[in-house]
Amino acid sequence: MTNHNLYLRLVGDRFEKTASQPFLIIPGRRPLLFSELDRMTGCVAARLLELNVEPGDRVMVQVAKSPESVLVYLACLRIGAIYTPLNPAYTTAEVSYFMTDSKPQLLICQPIERESLFDLSLACKVPHIRTLGSDGDGDLMHGLESLTPEMTVVEREADDLAAILYTSGTTGRSKGAMLTHHNLASNAEVLHSYWHWQDQHDVLLHALPVFHVHGLFVALHCALLGCSTVYFLSRFDTGQVIDRLPDCTVMMGVPTFYTRLLSDARLTPELCSKMRLFISGSAPLLAETHREFEQRSGFQILERYGMTEAGMITSNPYHGDRLAGTVGYALPGVSVRIADNNGNELPRGEIGVLELKGPNVFKGYWQMPEKSAAEFRQGGWFISGDNAIMDQTGRISIVGRAKDLIISGGYNIYPKEIEAVIDTIPGVAESAVVGVPHADFGEAVAAIVVKDGSRQLGEQEIIEPLQGRLARFKQPKRVFFVDELPRNSMGKVQKAELRDTYKESFGSK
Repeated sequence: MTNHNLYLRLVGDRFEKTASQPFLIIPGRRPLLFSELDRMTGCVAARLLELNVEPGDRVMVQVAKSPESVLVYLACLRIGAIYTPLNPAYTTAEVSYFMTDSKPQLLICQPIERESLFDLSLACKVPHIRTLGSDGDGDLMHGLESLTPEMTVVEREADDLAAILYTSGTTGRSKGAMLTHHNLASNAEVLHSYWHWQDQHDVLLHALPVFHVHGLFVALHCALLGCSTVYFLSRFDTGQVIDRLPDCTVMMGVPTFYTRLLSDARLTPELCSKMRLFISGSAPLLAETHREFEQRSGFQILERYGMTEAGMITSNPYHGDRLAGTVGYALPGVSVRIADNNGNELPRGEIGVLELKGPNVFKGYWQMPEKSAAEFRQGGWFISGDNAIMDQTGRISIVGRAKDLIISGGYNIYPKEIEAVIDTIPGVAESAVVGVPHADFGEAVAAIVVKDGSRQLGEQEIIEPLQGRLARFKQPKRVFFVDELPRNSMGKVQKAELRDTYKESFGSK
């Protein structure tokens, strides 16, 4: 049997030539060397085995970004566990659903959250809870060096699960996208080749979070395949990124990163003299940002398109025109088409729903067989839910979303979840939540509220009750009050009209 465990492809015994080279450089901390990676991952794996984590068990991780969090991910791969990361901004109420749904063997949280999550973990019958802080503190890592490293790499089939990533649903119920070892390996290898990774020479500037596809899989997998040093910043800070750019060759970011760099006068071609590639994704990049960044830095940003369920799907070319407002061509091995609502392929130049298939497409939604089946057409085509157009050369442009998804600062936000909470606030008759243009975040959440007349309501009376119930990035940045919501003849709220009405709430686009 061939062992398809992704760990062998990412780490294995590949680092002989780069053993003394740093893998992760962390401000204020000692670098993590390539020579240490396999052994330290083995130590973390030994700790997981102490906690009775077996192949196929879920390990739920809600922690701050740190080198140790990367080791936990790799250790899960090594022993065949299913890595299940959560945004640290999720509230206890939100985490409760994820634990109940995935039934993890182990929950790893931040030390400050242990008390609030301990009783919840008991109620959800999670056998073990451990803590991990941003500086490597917490009981998960305590005494790790005294353990005998677990150096075995558990055999996995290509179709075995490597990770479950939760993505919000239009009904408000989050769905766990099941990603296999082959899904992740195939996508990583395609990107490594397509973006012309310079093995052992590229240096990646990493300021993304590591609880979703972009920062965890796209960025780190490419770096590991390329034996590349990574400047591992805890978050995006314009000053820190400006300071590091002269030492790096590749940067991946969301559009917000680029708008903030443009606000700094130090962004010049000279600053970027060692860079070879700027990549943007997770949210639409405005054509204006694309043009201005090229003028200021001398580089065309390479925009690509992906989603939780499939990793990366399309990319502008490495060599050739990177057209503003487009997301390029289907990646090698990935098939895409534009179809109508019935799954009939449309001619080039017509707008429809983007559908795709390929080795990168996920296995389905955890514990949701009916929902999984509904998202696929006959022949294995996955329905993305994004409206797009394909030109005669095969270049794709995303022109809108078939669903009401809001993408703010690279985070996916579904209005139904927010509306359901707002509608419980005393004095609210009903609400509608939409995304409106925002220069920094791409889109910002706006809530349009109808009062029932039972009490006085202002913006704060809507926003304050959301604290502790919704992650901060989901909370509205503006609240507007209206007498009634616009509806069509079938009674459906016309969100397109609302988006148009409030499109200049944060300035013109």
